[in-house]
Amino acid sequence: CPMAAAEPAARKRRPKGHFAAGAGRAKRPRGAGRQLEAGMRGILITCNMNERKCVGEAYSLLGEYGDLLYGPEQFSDHEERLSGSDREEDEDDVEAALKKEVGQIRACTEQKLRRFQSVESGANNVVFIRTQGIEPENLVHHILKDMHTTKKKKTRVILRMLPISGTCKAFMEDMKKYTETFFEPWFKAPNKGTFQIVYKARNNSHMSREEVIKELAGIVGSLNPENKVDLNNPQYTIVVEIIKTVCCLSVVRDYVLFRKYNLQEVVKSNKEDAQQNPSSVTEEQNSEVAKAETEEQEKSSKEVKEENK
Repeated sequence: CPMAAAEPAARKRRPKGHFAAGAGRAKRPRGAGRQLEAGMRGILITCNMNERKCVGEAYSLLGEYGDLLYGPEQFSDHEERLSGSDREEDEDDVEAALKKEVGQIRACTEQKLRRFQSVESGANNVVFIRTQGIEPENLVHHILKDMHTTKKKKTRVILRMLPISGTCKAFMEDMKKYTETFFEPWFKAPNKGTFQIVYKARNNSHMSREEVIKELAGIVGSLNPENKVDLNNPQYTIVVEIIKTVCCLSVVRDYVLFRKYNLQEVVKSNKEDAQQNPSSVTEEQNSEVAKAETEEQEKSSKEVKEENK
């Protein structure tokens, strides 16, 4: 950003003790100041301890495949328009100088808030990358399909990468109202299919895993009675990830084949892989269904109880 050189004089002088007071503060993680909230779409990524490195890996991986699927990012000329209009104003005018600086900050921010943007997830070892102008499901499925085929390891600290196509408040009434519409592309008649629901809660003690699964499975059934539960190899997996007061949702394909969307596991060779083929990336969501529980039912239940203690 071009604004770094000229700072207002008032900003140069800092009160005594300013630096000493902040010396003991820990560095803020990437995404600081931007919080995961209802209404966002993106990609939820789990890692092993090193969140900062995880964000770097995520930007690199998503940027590589994002450019491949959607073309290079197009940056606007908003900053150029701002600087051009400001040239006509009197540079000695304090108000004009302030307006110019604000414009430059806004332009810099707009350039950063592009296709992928890290935000604070609200949980340890979890990174959330907000997306704009892309389909998280297709992008993540494409990445996993490529890694599953090539068996080429591309990350060190990223564990799972889950697309999040919708978010709402993590309260039962909000979730029921939201999913009645959210599930329609996959499960509303004439669409149908087999499904399972996988559930995970972090830093949240007021939601009941059993109640959430029961209610959401009931909604899927109400959209089309032909939607059936399959815990072994369903066509669709409904992913429910709750962090604090935000519920993250997605409906994904090939959840079993792609090792629960684990980037470390999907590159390992397995005899079962030869018997299954990933579904097409461009496949319409027309002729299939949802999902309702995985074989890790008891394991997840124990994890939720431990986290909520």
